[in-house]
Amino acid sequence: MGKSKNNKFKRPQFNSAGLPVGAVKDVEEEHEEEDHVDAECPAAELLEKLQSPSADVREFACASISRVVQQSQTIPSFLQRDVVKRLGPMLLDCSLAVRETAAGALRSANLSACGGHEVCEDMVKQDILTPLTSLLREVRLDQHSVSPCVRSSSCVRSSPCVFHVTCVHCVVSESSSQALSVFNKAGLLDVIIQCLETHTHNVELAISAAHCLHTVTEDNPELLCSMNVAVLTSLEMVLGSTSPDMAHNHLRTLAAGVMWNLKSSLPAARQAQTLSAVAATLAQCLALDAGVLLPQLRAAEEARFAGAAAETVSADQAGGASKFLEMEEMEEEEEAAPPKKNGKKAVKDTDFSDLLPRDKGELRDAVALLSAQQTSLEIIVNMCCSDDPSDDEWEEASSSDESEAGPDALCDGLSGLMSPLCLSAEVHAALVHHRIPEKVLKKTQFPCKEAMDVCQQNPSWKCLIKKMQRVQYRALTCLHNVLSTMDVESLGGAEALQGVAQHLSSLVFSPPEIPKEEEFLEAVTSAMRSLLQTIASKNIPQCMSPQQLMSLSEAATRCDVVSVRVNALAILGITGSTLAKVKGTADTLQMIGNALLQVASKDANLVVNGEALDALLDVFADGDEAEKAARNIQLLTALKTLQPVFKSKIRKEGRGKYSPEQLCVLDNIKVNLRRFIGYLETVMKK
Repeated sequence: MGKSKNNKFKRPQFNSAGLPVGAVKDVEEEHEEEDHVDAECPAAELLEKLQSPSADVREFACASISRVVQQSQTIPSFLQRDVVKRLGPMLLDCSLAVRETAAGALRSANLSACGGHEVCEDMVKQDILTPLTSLLREVRLDQHSVSPCVRSSSCVRSSPCVFHVTCVHCVVSESSSQALSVFNKAGLLDVIIQCLETHTHNVELAISAAHCLHTVTEDNPELLCSMNVAVLTSLEMVLGSTSPDMAHNHLRTLAAGVMWNLKSSLPAARQAQTLSAVAATLAQCLALDAGVLLPQLRAAEEARFAGAAAETVSADQAGGASKFLEMEEMEEEEEAAPPKKNGKKAVKDTDFSDLLPRDKGELRDAVALLSAQQTSLEIIVNMCCSDDPSDDEWEEASSSDESEAGPDALCDGLSGLMSPLCLSAEVHAALVHHRIPEKVLKKTQFPCKEAMDVCQQNPSWKCLIKKMQRVQYRALTCLHNVLSTMDVESLGGAEALQGVAQHLSSLVFSPPEIPKEEEFLEAVTSAMRSLLQTIASKNIPQCMSPQQLMSLSEAATRCDVVSVRVNALAILGITGSTLAKVKGTADTLQMIGNALLQVASKDANLVVNGEALDALLDVFADGDEAEKAARNIQLLTALKTLQPVFKSKIRKEGRGKYSPEQLCVLDNIKVNLRRFIGYLETVMKK
């Protein structure tokens, strides 16, 4: 009871290049002068420029808004002046450049990502999807619309289609049911599929479309009903492509995610083959070693720059002075290129709507690699996750005393939800066949020193450090779900699990001090919790000492993230219940008991209080050592003091603040606490 639900990733948030906002800022630092916009530039002034008769001024205003709203503190001033309503018409501007930059201001690297869910909701309320829908209807890939643009490789980076499709993805990615409804009713699926089919000659547009599909196909039954053989065939064509470049690797990964979302719509005859293709795609992506590839890509970039410089010198020496002067002038413009008087950017090499400059091909490949691996891990997390609560989460949920269940009968009807969390035979076989657990474990390692050094030494590559770390965090979360859903034999047996324990121990205890990064702590404590539960259930010895686990739990219980504190308490509960069966452990049990009592009485979160009490019941449920420790810490007296306080907090704070599911578990703990106090009273009389 009181156990948290397995992690699941819902609608991963990505843009067409897979680059987070922070990374955009890092990449653009070296081009700060050419695109310089004063962060303090008043919103009113920029919004007024959107009405200028000059297309150049309107374009500059859109680009300026894009830059300014990357600072979250500036967003309210724009929202108060109806920025979404004013930018909407710009999407239908007569100038393609204005359309492009307006879409850039609304895309995930700007308003929707920086502003978050509330901004996206505001965008939908202000009917931003109407002009976007109109745009996408214009870009149908037929002989009479934009086919020359999207089919020309020379126009790949300037195609407005990329930005329009990405902008739609930005809006619907914040789980707006209204946005999804508009998408469904507008019949945009066929347009997005057509964009996806350009993957052989316009991979950027295809990636943008795949991101959008990955978003709109999750938890969208209405859309799934409209899936047909043609749609599935298009996706299978992408999934079966063999292009080795990183962009296509990223595209295939996204297509695999879409196919997983569509699994319920697949014809029975194609399900096994498709599942195998999805698992193979994810395995191939995870098999790539970023620690080797990133230094190689950086070396290739340096060699290319050196070669370009040598060619320039050679051309000048051979009499090509005019070409050299032209390049020199371009470099001077790039170093200090203020906007022209008409507002148009002087240097177009770093088009603002693109996330990376054109001369950063190797960096784009590195970003694509890490984004693909992060997406792959998130898909595997969902493959190893059930929408139904697990046995751990709702253990004995129906055992509550009905007289204490409360007027709302919180646990009524939940018995039907208590199905075990398990993998289908097909998914299990696919994961094992393609050695997914082994590949996931490898990705949980810290980024290698060589790759970190490469990123630290070059300003534009520093953005990849966070990306590498996020891959590790996703891998740890993925490991948690794999351990929770696969049997010991499939994971390699007792010896393999002991190796996993040693590995997780090295991640946490090898650094000078336990890492404090919240996302890391959440992921690693989840993985440790699942591993310890599995090891304990099979009576497998594990290598982490109680003292180490105590130090981890102490660090975790100081974390602001509730799930980290809950995981830490669960780890203590599992450790203590195991030690209670071993002679001579009373002192350690006493230490664990005091720590749990401290949290149960002082933590401000009711769920954390409940988890601490639940862990106490596990630790002191049985055994001579547990009985001795309970006497030493006066556990009975402490629990009698806590019991009325806990019941009062459930009654006063529970309704409205916690979900019905959480309240059901808390109610169950309350009932078991009463019973446990009765048990202790009997034991202490001996």
